[in-house]
Amino acid sequence: MKQKGPQVDLAIQESNKMIRFLFIVVIAALTISSCRSTRKIQTAIATKKDSTEIAKQATSDPHLDSIKFIKNTYNQLLANRIEFQTFSAKINTDYQGSDGKKYDVNVFVRMKKDSIIWVSVNGALGIEGMRLMINKDSVYILNKLDKEYQVRSIAYLQEVAALPLDLRTVQELIIGNPVFLDTNIVSYTTDGSTISLLSEGQWFRHLISVNNNDHVVLHSKLDDVDILRNRTCFLNYSDYETGKGAKFSTNRTISVTEKTKLDVKLNFKQYAFNETLSYPFSVPKNYKRK
Repeated sequence: MKQKGPQVDLAIQESNKMIRFLFIVVIAALTISSCRSTRKIQTAIATKKDSTEIAKQATSDPHLDSIKFIKNTYNQLLANRIEFQTFSAKINTDYQGSDGKKYDVNVFVRMKKDSIIWVSVNGALGIEGMRLMINKDSVYILNKLDKEYQVRSIAYLQEVAALPLDLRTVQELIIGNPVFLDTNIVSYTTDGSTISLLSEGQWFRHLISVNNNDHVVLHSKLDDVDILRNRTCFLNYSDYETGKGAKFSTNRTISVTEKTKLDVKLNFKQYAFNETLSYPFSVPKNYKRK
């Protein structure tokens, strides 16, 4: 057992990094390169633009059909957003760390909408190495291996990810709803079975691909608009289930490239919506504040 200690320690340390990356990459994705038809749209699609406004453009806007197509796809994408009051999941997580080694950890997540996120990271031997709790104001981290804890403001999420993250945005990332989907859609592509929308926002150029039939997200790709960061995130969604009242992807593959590369596979072994949950989080007296 002692010989396995360093391996568990490394796995948990890397899982801490992986959790931080999850704040960014649950909305990232794999681009589709086999699209055969492309149309450029120079007009931004505003969410407040109603059918009357579009009708007024009918005699002057040569891109009207494309605008209607994009608007319909965008609205269908929003219609697939998962609504929940509580959510819990057990996620088997395989990933390759910055040291090139592969790890396998279990991540347990519990959430109450607009209130709390609770995360427990367990190593391959079932040892809990980290517990994380986020509310509207603060981030709490327990490092159980080193017997340390941290208390940070919610701004810590932005410091870690260099993104405008808050509690609600992180919940959307975990549940699988698309975020950073800007209404400034500049082009779309389609190959019959999939539709891809390219938007340009403050933080990312976001290429998101959806199924042409039910408009669930299949792939997404985010390129940082800050070329100095050279940050790209990819995510592939698959194995959707609908038995629990929502279109939910149970398998996701993630790749994040910045200074180093992180590859993650997420397999939702269990998940549930709207059950009564508890969120245990207490700091032992012998833990040091970091």
